Amino acid sequence: MNLLKKIISSILISLFSVSAFASSGIFTDKLDGKFDASRYLSENAYGFLPVPIIITDPAVDGGLGMMGLFFHESEEEKNARLAAMQDEGNDEAAHSLLPPSVSAAFGAYTGNDSYFLGGGHMGFFNQGKIRYMGGGGYGDVNIDFYGFGDITLNKPLEIKTQATAIMQTVKFKLADSRFYLGPTHRYINAEISPANINDLVGNFPPEWQESLTNLLTRNITTSGVGFALEYDSRDNFFSPTNGLKYELNYLWFDDAIGSDVDYQLTELTALHYFKLSKQWRTAFRIEANYANSDGFLPPYATPSISMRGIPAARYQGQSVAMSELELIYKINFRWEVNAFAGIGKATNEFSEFSASPSRVSKGAGFRYLIARRYGFNMGVDIAQGPEDTVIYIQAGSAW
Repeated sequence: MNLLKKIISSILISLFSVSAFASSGIFTDKLDGKFDASRYLSENAYGFLPVPIIITDPAVDGGLGMMGLFFHESEEEKNARLAAMQDEGNDEAAHSLLPPSVSAAFGAYTGNDSYFLGGGHMGFFNQGKIRYMGGGGYGDVNIDFYGFGDITLNKPLEIKTQATAIMQTVKFKLADSRFYLGPTHRYINAEISPANINDLVGNFPPEWQESLTNLLTRNITTSGVGFALEYDSRDNFFSPTNGLKYELNYLWFDDAIGSDVDYQLTELTALHYFKLSKQWRTAFRIEANYANSDGFLPPYATPSISMRGIPAARYQGQSVAMSELELIYKINFRWEVNAFAGIGKATNEFSEFSASPSRVSKGAGFRYLIARRYGFNMGVDIAQGPEDTVIYIQAGSAW
């Protein structure tokens, strides 16, 4: 579901680039006369729409790209959407403004000469009781590798990963509950190599030199199937202020389904949103990922700490856990500020998890209610991690 947030954020970023037109009626909210994109999204974000991609992650030195969006709706859905737009004050009708399904084609290039291209589709069927999300593409990604868990390199090693990936999930609503359950599949065929083959010599602890050298200089396929279970009681998909979201993914990777390595992957995410008062609220995230494998996995398949302030794949391990706490203050109807802090751990041995080093990040940011009828905020977070200070363009909640 993060795909939809990224798509909408890309649309809104494109709106900022043409903000000179904000004075026109389509970008003005009749409620308070402020800049608002609700009407634009509902009346124009259908058919084909080109939007930019802005990448800020220091792991790839930032980057730019382009995404082509294809929105789909039936005549019945279109008529319901246009009828809902006649009532400007009815925010409860906002669900009628959302596209029932969307396809995307994208490509991007980064500051360290990485690039990727691909496409995806997200569809809602049977009045939202069936949800599909899938995509695939090709990437040539250069990223620094620092080691696995407590096994560190003498110096970072730039790894080139040329990969084709396919990922898809179908979820079915369980009766009238807030639970969704369904199958999931992930396939990646990758060619892994160091940018400089000489950097492999003497760069690892002696006991791991041979195994890690072989791992980082090979072609490998990982193919897994499993299930996804989700519970979602949030009051808003984009910028929730209250409710819970729990998600469990469990996948088996086996040679019977085309995988070169056998392992099991468990991913658990728990998001909590609470209102403390009219102006204050808080959010809390817990995430734990565990790869049950007899040996090292390729870097792209190894769990890593994913947290504001920490570059992608900087800290990896077969056992990874992280938590973040955020406090939000609502200044007025449109603006709010937030402060956050997080901690994460990554290790290769679950029994040594408590003794592994803690990686701490912290920061602050702001949000502007850019699409009132969607309950959609957008803004910026600045996060300081163990090594870097990173700026993020955020669409709604950071999670």
